[in-house]
Amino acid sequence: MKKSVVGLGTLAAAALVLSGCGGGGFDDNAETPDNAEATDASIEVLIGSSGEAETAAVESAVAAWSEESGIPAEVIVASDLSQQLSQGFAGGSPADLFYMSADQMHSYAANGSLLPYASNLSNKDDFYPALVEAFSIDGEFYCAPKDFSTLALVINTDMWEEAGLTDADYPTNWDELATVAKKLTKDGVAGLGFGPEIERIGVFMAQAGGGFISEDGTEAIINSEENAEAFNYVKQHLEDGSFAYSSDLGAGWGGEAFGKGLAAMVIEGNWITGALSADFPDVKYEVVELPAGPAGKGTIQYTNCWGIATDADNTGGAQELVEYLTSTDQQLKFAEAFGVMPSVESASENWKELYPTMSAFIDGADYAINLPSLAGSADVIADMNAQITSLKTADVAAILESSNTTMQSVLDAQ
Repeated sequence: MKKSVVGLGTLAAAALVLSGCGGGGFDDNAETPDNAEATDASIEVLIGSSGEAETAAVESAVAAWSEESGIPAEVIVASDLSQQLSQGFAGGSPADLFYMSADQMHSYAANGSLLPYASNLSNKDDFYPALVEAFSIDGEFYCAPKDFSTLALVINTDMWEEAGLTDADYPTNWDELATVAKKLTKDGVAGLGFGPEIERIGVFMAQAGGGFISEDGTEAIINSEENAEAFNYVKQHLEDGSFAYSSDLGAGWGGEAFGKGLAAMVIEGNWITGALSADFPDVKYEVVELPAGPAGKGTIQYTNCWGIATDADNTGGAQELVEYLTSTDQQLKFAEAFGVMPSVESASENWKELYPTMSAFIDGADYAINLPSLAGSADVIADMNAQITSLKTADVAAILESSNTTMQSVLDAQ
């Protein structure tokens, strides 16, 4: 999917970092508002949609709330959400309510453009704690998580059975993962595939007890022994061929490698199920939790929140709309419509009933971590990803040392 900056377990998903765009007369020291009264001013809702199903579901929900509340509201689907958000803030006329990533939250909060409203919501205690951390700065809960995704282990059951493996062989630790990956590797098929990126390899860092930033938020810890253990584990099995990058298998991402039968197992998010259904409907698979490492279980979560502009015409109405959109019932409707996982714990069991074969994804919420989202941290991740592409032949210590130096520079600049 934060105490501003801490270790792997309390940092938010990295994406495009905005460099202080906005302004437009916003208060640079915005404080948490009281529960503002809703007015009859119309609300503009800007979203980035995954497709027709998501668009229709959000439009339907907003229309239902609008009819019930009497407050006009319009959904606008962005062709480029980051760009349109930036342009709106820069021009002093942002949308009132919008999808927002954790790194964008940091940038807009820094210049006072983002309203820190989430602690006013009646359902604030229902959100998963790690998601609250992802959208908090210095302990202040800024914006409500709209949904989330995690990573799990996806297994091709036909290949599994052909290798003589049963349900009892599902790996629960690193040694078992290495063993089954070796058994599944043959004839150009990798036992385990994943993207050449921290967004996947980071699960091993978490399982080893590693991280990016110290608990007090002042020191980069990328060059830790725990991270070295994680990287060396991955490197070892890239070298022996039982693990492979999706790009080295001739696929654009893990889901494609899995669908084409190039990898018997992949580390991927719950979005893979839709991709397999659409593009590889004949592939049979099982989803299980990622194996634990030396420090225990670990996965990565990805999330966005509902952001409200400080300069919105109807902040009270926007907050009421967020409560409606993040309610248990409405999030379950979104889940049925376009497959997302609800951001509130009260919807967990019902979601499992809807998607019993995907329980491993939502079970991962109990120990899911986030990647860094501070301004500048995306550059660190990008640099690590560039180095990770050659991990098979690279010096692990050199990668971690150089990344640690750049992360420390990011921290010193805050």
